[in-house]
Amino acid sequence: MNITAQMVKELRDKTGAGMMDAKKALVETDGDMEKAMEVLRQKGMASADKKMGRIAAEGLVASAILDDCGALVEVNCETDFVAKNEEFKELANMMAEGVAKSNPSDNDAFLNSVCPKCGKTIADVIKEKIASIGEKITFRRFIRYEGNTASYVHNGKIGVLIKTDNKDAELMNDICLHIASSAPEFISRSEIPQSVIDHETEVEMGKEDLQKKPEQIRAKIVEGRVNKLMASKCLLEQPFIKNPDITIGQLIEGKLSVLSFTRYMLGEGLEKRQDNFAEEVMSQIGC
Repeated sequence: MNITAQMVKELRDKTGAGMMDAKKALVETDGDMEKAMEVLRQKGMASADKKMGRIAAEGLVASAILDDCGALVEVNCETDFVAKNEEFKELANMMAEGVAKSNPSDNDAFLNSVCPKCGKTIADVIKEKIASIGEKITFRRFIRYEGNTASYVHNGKIGVLIKTDNKDAELMNDICLHIASSAPEFISRSEIPQSVIDHETEVEMGKEDLQKKPEQIRAKIVEGRVNKLMASKCLLEQPFIKNPDITIGQLIEGKLSVLSFTRYMLGEGLEKRQDNFAEEVMSQIGC
């Protein structure tokens, strides 16, 4: 069968494969578009498997809010360049919507779930994107809340999802903005484990500037420092970023209560890729 340029273009548009790979797949399958897509998919999966050993600490944080729930996800790739790619952005947003709709129990459950748009598993969609984009892509984590939810994502790097007892869109948005900027760890003091307080107290007691002070005075100074530090970790005690004269607790008093919040910062805790450009170029030219 004669393989036309239009057939190659159609297959490339559907799969994102290279021109020669698309033509070879069509030749191999005697021009059968569906079989050619399957051939490229299989080859793409093999290619994807080879890429999975790479470091992927870039990517995007994305969110989705439905009527009765919200989701926040982190999807990683290898470079910031790919993270800005529209195809990758669509993938991250699709995953956020998928988590919101399917309510998976964990990452594996989500990866094995079926994408309603294409009928393939999320894991297979990712593998096809790896073959198309050419970088390792991983679905790292997600959080999902049901009820009154709101989210904010800053440049794809920092994402916040909150759940409240009452609905107030403007106020909830302000709280999300504040959490993104101020990074609280707890809602209130009652959530702070005693072990955290004990650890910080021990650290403060050991600081050099207090060693020559009488024990009673030192204890009071440490108590004040630890109290201030704990306040900085609690959302309700932090000064509101838009008006530092009031705390978040004062801002929302009588209006709503924050029941839960999650803040994702892209790549936190992941190993970062350290590239040596000269070495990379030399390796590519075979030196």
